[in-house]
Amino acid sequence: MLWPFNHLRKLRPSPRGTIEPIYGTIVAQTREPLFYRHLNVPDTVEGRFDLLILHLWLVLRRLRGVGADLSQALFDRFCADMDDNLREMGVGDLTVPKRMQKFGEAFYGRTAAYDLAWSESEARLAEALQKNILNGEHPDSAAELAAYAGRVAAHLATLDDNKLLGATWSFPRPVQQD
Repeated sequence: MLWPFNHLRKLRPSPRGTIEPIYGTIVAQTREPLFYRHLNVPDTVEGRFDLLILHLWLVLRRLRGVGADLSQALFDRFCADMDDNLREMGVGDLTVPKRMQKFGEAFYGRTAAYDLAWSESEARLAEALQKNILNGEHPDSAAELAAYAGRVAAHLATLDDNKLLGATWSFPRPVQQD
């Protein structure tokens, strides 16, 4: 019945083909040394995980207006990456589901905290980032991370949907240049 419209399906990128470059951009940004050198993000598995969640949250916020299927595909890609990383670290098959549940709880807990803080003020977001990423330390770095999150959100808001989905963009620098 829909065969005359098959050509339209080819115009829209598949979620997987769209999500891979977006997720790659997120992961590349979390590897930026400035976060660890200048913003006191712990250069640990946990610190990198928390920074990944921050960036994923920011991109998911932008994708809200684009489509739930893309947001879900990006979240699924994140979960697949976490599963792969656990297995590469030698976590056994029986333990992976328990660890994945903890990752999910961490993701939903942090993003809920960030959403609430975002709706209140940059200072509240800084408090949430200090707690979740900086282990309750470095309030100045937390304020800089919150300002950075604001710059990222503003930058993502300027992108039209095609540019966003094509992943032909990059994140702003984590630290403002003097």
